[in-house]
Amino acid sequence: MIPLSILDLSPIAEGSDARTSFQRSLDLAQHGERWGYNRFWLAEHHGMPGIASAATSVLIGHVAAGTSHIRVGAGGIMLPNHSPLVIAEQFGTLEALHPGRIDLGLGRAPGSDQVTARALRRNLASDADEFPQDVVELMDYFAGSSRRSVQAVPGAGLDVPLWILGSSLFGAQLAAHLGLPYAFASHFAPQMMMQAIDMYRSNFRPSTQLDKPYVMLGFNVFAADTDEEAHLLATSMQQAFINLRTGRPTKLKPPVSGYLEALDLPERMMLDSVLSCSAIGSPATVSHQLRAFIDKTQPDELMITSQIYDHAARLRAYEITADIRRAG
Repeated sequence: MIPLSILDLSPIAEGSDARTSFQRSLDLAQHGERWGYNRFWLAEHHGMPGIASAATSVLIGHVAAGTSHIRVGAGGIMLPNHSPLVIAEQFGTLEALHPGRIDLGLGRAPGSDQVTARALRRNLASDADEFPQDVVELMDYFAGSSRRSVQAVPGAGLDVPLWILGSSLFGAQLAAHLGLPYAFASHFAPQMMMQAIDMYRSNFRPSTQLDKPYVMLGFNVFAADTDEEAHLLATSMQQAFINLRTGRPTKLKPPVSGYLEALDLPERMMLDSVLSCSAIGSPATVSHQLRAFIDKTQPDELMITSQIYDHAARLRAYEITADIRRAG
């Protein structure tokens, strides 16, 4: 089976705090390393009560320092929130500390609401439109390009693989044009997945970083020893999406028996859409659903995310998924 990786938002569970989330993120990364996962990525979000990974580069350093060989990176850094030079310096520092293990995925969205985005002190009117230029500027800093009047120290000359993240055709076009690997957010925005994959592969131009297209897809897994238990565990993520879409984001809530059945039809239809790239069930059920998704999409790698309230149950879900991969 293709390589599997882990996407972690460092979730803050109800009744817990960010410190505990960071401890659990490191524990998950250490288990993932032992179970054979390829990389461990953290995502930048701001102003979200249930997500602790706002200072993404700091948390990447924490996880990288506590592991030995798994690749650690950002999935992703929301570049409109930052100066490209600052990101080059941050990830140059991480690469200097942990050579050959750091990835940098770049997103175009702010990773927050508009009020929070303004508090980040960036120009909302133009920054998203400048994303392609910012990516090229960042590439130049790592290359030590003479086109830049300043150098990223550390950063210049270091091999930090860049990825373009996306949930639309824009990212697919940019990744293809720049010859960069492409990660599609199918775990929460799957509507344009197949079209984006085709556009990226059809228009890919080889680069110094990559000689052929490389697609990684996000995929939700809620795995447990029984189908019934897995469907119960998935209700924490279902509650999170409903609460987010109705403008009241919360910490990750405990699972609720019968939650899905109690929802109104529009809410159930929304969840069916946004979480359509998911496997929920026992090892046999998840194996079937995972393989069917891979057969349909033909990705080069899957980024597995599992937003489960109980940490031990979350570890078990990733262990089951690793066992499925090892079974071939």
